[in-house]
Amino acid sequence: MAAAPDPSSVRFPGPWHDIEWHHFDVRANGLKFHAVECDPTGSPDRQLVLLLHGYTEFWWGWRHQLQALTDTGYRAVAVDLRGYGDSDKPPRGYDGWTLAGDTNGLVRSLGHRTATLVGNADGGLVCWATATLHPRVVDRIAVVASPHPRSLRRDVLLHRVQRKAFLSGFLHNQLPRLGERRLTGHDARFVDHYFRHLSSPQWQRTTDFADTVTHNRSAMQIPYVAHSSLEYRRWAFRSQFRPDGAKFMKLMDRRLSVPVLALRGADDPYIFERPLSRSGRYAAHFTYAEIPGSGHFAHQEQPEAVTRHLLDFIKS
Repeated sequence: MAAAPDPSSVRFPGPWHDIEWHHFDVRANGLKFHAVECDPTGSPDRQLVLLLHGYTEFWWGWRHQLQALTDTGYRAVAVDLRGYGDSDKPPRGYDGWTLAGDTNGLVRSLGHRTATLVGNADGGLVCWATATLHPRVVDRIAVVASPHPRSLRRDVLLHRVQRKAFLSGFLHNQLPRLGERRLTGHDARFVDHYFRHLSSPQWQRTTDFADTVTHNRSAMQIPYVAHSSLEYRRWAFRSQFRPDGAKFMKLMDRRLSVPVLALRGADDPYIFERPLSRSGRYAAHFTYAEIPGSGHFAHQEQPEAVTRHLLDFIKS
């Protein structure tokens, strides 16, 4: 049996398309986080854009946007969320409050007072939670395939199509140990199936897709990553039936004053238009846009289009 990948295996040396990655560690909220940027100077004089990945991934998901944002004059930093990649993997702390606390701490530990937060899927939930619970550190947020949690809950409860697409994986992942085996078994074959099911055929025919799946399959087999990634979803589901979940949802029932950009792949079979576009009720300044020719991973499937939306949004 092959040895499990070392956490440091996600520290790709580059160059990748002539891009050199600068890897470093930053401590926040009591943990060590692995972070990546293209500018080795790490200048705090630049406006910080903090990039937060989604389920089954790690910092690599934002590879396309890191260089583009840096070239435009921003300090773009992608991190491995708690439990992923080469960040610490504690047994607990995957609730909305703690994750928001991680991001709040990261902004300050990186030497900034505020940041633009950009997140996909679970990373998007972290954006919504941080902007609500720690508004002083957030300039604006942009989310990809990540509705406001109250909007998503409402749509899952009221609309069968969204409920069917969303809940099947959540229910399976509640089973202890079986969910972890499902993620890591057969060389993390689940990750390949997951990306193929949720992405566009156009992207699946590219070497970029093949490389992405290979990297994420390896990263999922790093010890404790499978358990940690499932803890995000276990808390999101189980908390709906507990007082802590009711308290979190009550706190999230606020209208953000910062600008919000919500993007969705037009062919996303997992998150539909309604919960994402109707997330605008929780933001005073809200922009919604769909990205043609992409599924759940629009920022990777159509990176140039997503980057244009991000730059226009941040500059506006």
